[in-house]
Amino acid sequence: MGYVFITSACYGCKRIFSYHPNLVPSIRVEGRREPICRACVERVNPMRVKNGLDAIVPKPGAYEPADEHDVDWDDHD
Repeated sequence: MGYVFITSACYGCKRIFSYHPNLVPSIRVEGRREPICRACVERVNPMRVKNGLDAIVPKPGAYEPADEHDVDWDDHD
């Protein structure tokens, strides 16, 4: 068994972070999913709630390595 995680820049703050590719919160930019780090999620949630939107709640394991068999390799864009 192997483990996998993706490392890339957060769309919000541009800092490098690691995450589970199918669970990480993301936004669509020009039709492409762009990952958002935990710090940016925590920073934006008060504003979202103030504006009447739901808070972003990362799925369990979103910022952890994943079993290689649990990754949906076709869900990449």
